[in-house]
Amino acid sequence: MTQYMRSRIPKVIATLLQIICVASVIMLLLNSGAKAMNYHWQWYRITEYLCFCEDGHWYRGELIDGLIITLKISAISLVCTVIIGLITALLRMSDSIVGRCLARGYIEVVRSTPLLVQIYLLYFVFGPILGLDRTATAILALSLFQGAYSAEIFRAGLKGIPRGQREAAESLGLSRIDSYRFVIIPQMFRKIIPPLTNEAVALVKNSSIVSIMAIFDLTTEGRNIVSDTAMPFEVWFTVAAIYLCITLTLSALAIWLERRLTIPNH
Repeated sequence: MTQYMRSRIPKVIATLLQIICVASVIMLLLNSGAKAMNYHWQWYRITEYLCFCEDGHWYRGELIDGLIITLKISAISLVCTVIIGLITALLRMSDSIVGRCLARGYIEVVRSTPLLVQIYLLYFVFGPILGLDRTATAILALSLFQGAYSAEIFRAGLKGIPRGQREAAESLGLSRIDSYRFVIIPQMFRKIIPPLTNEAVALVKNSSIVSIMAIFDLTTEGRNIVSDTAMPFEVWFTVAAIYLCITLTLSALAIWLERRLTIPNH
């Protein structure tokens, strides 16, 4: 068995355990909880909230519309998270005392307060001052929150680059910016893909909290459907399954990227 296969086995086992746990909970509810509550399952109605046909044309259901909003917010927030995290990490490692203090203060404040409180502050206090709408506020809140955690990942990745790489770049006549751009940062990303993927998964899950701002994401659409249909089990199981598919897809993409970017040892 190759080293690559051995490193993949724990991740495959973890994925299988997640699926088994979800299936076990569903079976438990089917066999005991739902019967005790005299609950009547209506799974056949879920399809109309995913897609439906009307006058010969297919249309997206509310859950798919919410999923699109969730993916849009998560994708933009992920890009902003990477930018904020990288800039913060560089400031923490800079020679500027002001830069280091600002970066350290930002990380400590964000990591020491709940995301929900930060969303309320941005939405009710800073959002109106800055003229941000709901979607922009949600993206900013998620980006700042995940950026504080990602900054430490970037900093660890930068510190993990051997000093000889910087010296080699300087010996080639590269400026400090070019050294980071062409030598340091590409190697850093190879090292931090697994923990950075965990942050991306956490960002997708945390995006459900923005539903408190009446953004019609996947969670909000699910809650509205439950209010209209009184089908909490079917709707929330479907929403959970959609989130699970997103996170498993991100994990699979991370494994593929890690395999593609890993430099083989000869």
